[in-house]
Amino acid sequence: QGQLRESGGGSVQAGNSLRLSCTAPARTLGWYNMGWFRQAPGKEREFVAAISRSGPSAYNTDVVKGRFTISKDNAKSTVYLQMNSLEPEDTAIYYCAAAQPGSPVRLAASYSNWGQGTQVTVSS
Repeated sequence: QGQLRESGGGSVQAGNSLRLSCTAPARTLGWYNMGWFRQAPGKEREFVAAISRSGPSAYNTDVVKGRFTISKDNAKSTVYLQMNSLEPEDTAIYYCAAAQPGSPVRLAASYSNWGQGTQVTVSS
């Protein structure tokens, strides 16, 4: 599948926004479902959002609470996670991953290709 590369993380104050990007090898977005997960220190990796190869998206509403939006640009082979109204609880490493179509997008085990992650730190 090739390497996924996340970018856009950083340190921000609560209430601010960040947009994460995940660049994938060509044609990946047309073949695979793409997801964002996050892992905070001492916690398990959790599902944040996913977007299917055909376009529909899914969210972990307990995490997102209407603040995050996943999107993609097939021409740029890039998936985005727009994060608004960030809270200190959003502090984590955010990972982009690719999954075979038909597998449950909310399960980390569905994803076979992972990026290295990008750190997001939100201070109060």
